[in-house]
Amino acid sequence: MRREPIVLFDNGTHQCLMFDDLVSGDGVQSNQFLITDNQQYLLLDPGGDLTYTPLSLELSKHIPVQDLTYIFASHQDPDIIASLDKWLLHTRAKVICSKLWARFLPHLTANYLAISHGISTYDRIIALPDRGQSINLGRCQLKAVPAHFLHSVGNFQVYDPVSRILFSGDMGASLVEDATPVRDFVNHVPNMEGFHRRYMASNKVCRLWAAMVRTMDVEMIVPQHGRPFVGKEMISAFLYWIENLECGIDLLGPDDYRLPR
Repeated sequence: MRREPIVLFDNGTHQCLMFDDLVSGDGVQSNQFLITDNQQYLLLDPGGDLTYTPLSLELSKHIPVQDLTYIFASHQDPDIIASLDKWLLHTRAKVICSKLWARFLPHLTANYLAISHGISTYDRIIALPDRGQSINLGRCQLKAVPAHFLHSVGNFQVYDPVSRILFSGDMGASLVEDATPVRDFVNHVPNMEGFHRRYMASNKVCRLWAAMVRTMDVEMIVPQHGRPFVGKEMISAFLYWIENLECGIDLLGPDDYRLPR
């Protein structure tokens, strides 16, 4: 039996929910998020077929799913947005993603949407410019903030000024089986290190991202996989770690580019 979603924030009119236990089988643990404000709803990184049915059932306990306002895709990976065709068919939602992926996401949708239902995937997409933009949701303004090359070439995160939560996508992700907050940062590093060294493009972009986050009023960084960082002390520890991490192209040399034997 699935447990109730984790309430990250709720002030009566604005709510942030995290669904952390919907993946079963061989899939990597992932978190899905719902932000609501005054009867408008944004679903963040809903995932693929592994999560579509359990997520839609769980959402129906909290909102009228067909009235979903937005689906936000931080990037193009299967665990982010592979269930796109089902959400387009069963909701009225617009899909927010980087302009770099706006012409690629239709490859995830079956032709029957256009032929049988008159649904144009591209017409339902809001393409974000590289510098991001504000997103009006109910009476609040969410921020789509750039996180390019962390890891995708067109990558965005959602900052919610009301809850002061940064929904950070793959940045800060950990390969664990639950989404309880990080309590011991040093012991948590092994859960993140291999992933970040391989998936993040370079130390340069990590430093640029950390510098941006330090200018923001953030009380919680919540990644798409694994455990969130709650409170200024834990967030500072993560920012210091990531801005000093060699990763991606920093680690490559001639031995990585040669013919296999």
